[in-house]
Amino acid sequence: MDKRWLSFELHKRKILSMILLLAFFISLFSVEWDNDLIHSKGFDTAKQIAAAFFTPDLTGDIILLALESSWTTLSYAVAGMSLAVVIAFFFGVPASGIIVAEGKAKRYIRSFFRKQLGFMRAIHELVWAWLFVASIGLSPFAAIFALAIPYGGILGRIFADMLEDVSQEPIKALEAAGATKLQTLWYGYLPMVRANITSYAMYRFECGVRSSAIMSFVGIGGHGYQIQLSLDDLHYNEVWTFVFFLILLVIIIDWWSNQLRKRLVQ
Repeated sequence: MDKRWLSFELHKRKILSMILLLAFFISLFSVEWDNDLIHSKGFDTAKQIAAAFFTPDLTGDIILLALESSWTTLSYAVAGMSLAVVIAFFFGVPASGIIVAEGKAKRYIRSFFRKQLGFMRAIHELVWAWLFVASIGLSPFAAIFALAIPYGGILGRIFADMLEDVSQEPIKALEAAGATKLQTLWYGYLPMVRANITSYAMYRFECGVRSSAIMSFVGIGGHGYQIQLSLDDLHYNEVWTFVFFLILLVIIIDWWSNQLRKRLVQ
């Protein structure tokens, strides 16, 4: 590697680091550090919430409500992420450019689909939830679509990059044997990225469960909705019950995804 090019790259990184550090200090001075920054009763509330951690509400009605909200949260996540995988496949494959012959058409198609994926993931799922609730009401579809669009954009971009980085030797061998672009996709590209795609999709599914709980704060049901109601009523022990159920749900999904990844690697 050219030493001058390496020196230039290091110089750019130093400049960027200095700019970011300067922006950080400017942001600190932009905050009004006065006594009103922290609510006067905030510490008392924090103590109550911390104390409730050790005494969660384990009555039958709350446990049943936590189970129902867990099922609702999981249902939204499963439906939303399933649709996200479909979006990711149909947008990610053309965004990788592997099914189009070299030329201007490939550049245009690849650029178009990558921009669509960028648009989908640029807007947070909570914003999508507010938009869909405003347009179609407090419907499960609002949560499902709000999850599917941004996560479809994220997964689609990752899928496209994974497909683009596949080793070309097996693909060239298939093309030499007379395989079409779709055949090379099905028998060449997808088998080589299947494990990585599944692994990343499962990780995003865990994130989708948490996002589903957060989106419930807009009133479409699930853990977030129940936590919001308990917070409004100052029932912090109920809050921790719902939080513990959410943690347990994520742990179970993490265990299941690890088992699935192990089977795919073997």
